[in-house]
Amino acid sequence: MRVPHQPVDRTTPTRPAGTAGFSLPLAGSIDDDDRLVDVVDLLALDAFVTGREPFGRTKYLENLRAEATLTTEGARLVREAKDDDGHGWLSVGDGWSLHVTRWKQSRRARVAVTAVSAELAEKVLAEAVADACDEPAPVAESVPIGFWHQGPHGPRRTEREIGATPWEQIRPNYAQPVADTLERLMAVDSSALTGRLLLLHGEPGTGKTTALRALAQQWRAWCQVDCVLDPERLFADPAYLMNVALGSDDAQQKWRLLMLEDCDELIRGEAKASAGQALSRLLNLTDGLLGQGRNALIAITTNEDLSALHPAVVRPGRCLASIEIGRLPYAEAVAWLGTPTGVNPDGATLAELYALKTGATPVTVPKQDIPIGGMYL
Repeated sequence: MRVPHQPVDRTTPTRPAGTAGFSLPLAGSIDDDDRLVDVVDLLALDAFVTGREPFGRTKYLENLRAEATLTTEGARLVREAKDDDGHGWLSVGDGWSLHVTRWKQSRRARVAVTAVSAELAEKVLAEAVADACDEPAPVAESVPIGFWHQGPHGPRRTEREIGATPWEQIRPNYAQPVADTLERLMAVDSSALTGRLLLLHGEPGTGKTTALRALAQQWRAWCQVDCVLDPERLFADPAYLMNVALGSDDAQQKWRLLMLEDCDELIRGEAKASAGQALSRLLNLTDGLLGQGRNALIAITTNEDLSALHPAVVRPGRCLASIEIGRLPYAEAVAWLGTPTGVNPDGATLAELYALKTGATPVTVPKQDIPIGGMYL
């Protein structure tokens, strides 16, 4: 069964000057596969799409207080729906509409306002979200890191507090020459930057990401660290790259470090042929026109050997640092663990040492004897 969409029944406010002729027809249909909250979402588009309320403002909320009402004085509730995943409602007032979606599984919400003027939309939105969120509680040994991904409606950034052990405590995790180099990097500030690219390379489990978390904590006074979850899409999509790498002018008061993990395909020797324009855009962001006037650094972790990387990536003047993080030598690994038991004479990665320390072993299927004969095609 399909039911034609009917607009919300309310008095139509006077359309602002200059908007006549810019309304769009709104057509929608519902059936028994749709949820009630989906219907609320559809109805909330009516006033904006048809032009009765041509100004819209949206805000995503984190750390939402349980008692937050997300409404304002004069709001009249016209639709409300709840299900296992969330709670949505639509309220209207004099020349404005307020649409709220609140997710049950997290302390998150989306608040959208449409109105007959930009000033009214911003006023209603500010009143609805006032004091709605808790400030994140300070967490010992943590640092705020933003996470970017390309969602169905464009680039999205979510910030979280991530555990970051101070550098002084993790220094023994690295071989002496590596630790000395990392310590010099930790002491760098915005006045001493000689390049825009930071490369940490080495086999898996050597502590590259751990070092970057410590770096984020050491640099937090002057640099915001953001992790890009889909770097292959970032450099393949110019619009996504512009949004993430350039940001707003306000965001440029602080330097930003974009962290790209395990980007082997992007920077290895044959990357120019295999990744198309992705490598060019990466390099352009470090010291080309794209990066001019923007306080952006890029940190890349890779398992590739330095000799396998594209020469344009590691040329002098482009890298702030290129650090190979390898295994702890045997003597340092034994000192770290406190016993030689289980330590390979060739040394050990940080992951291997933690496994020996905790006794963690991978879950495996016992070897099974397969009888000869009787095989399936």
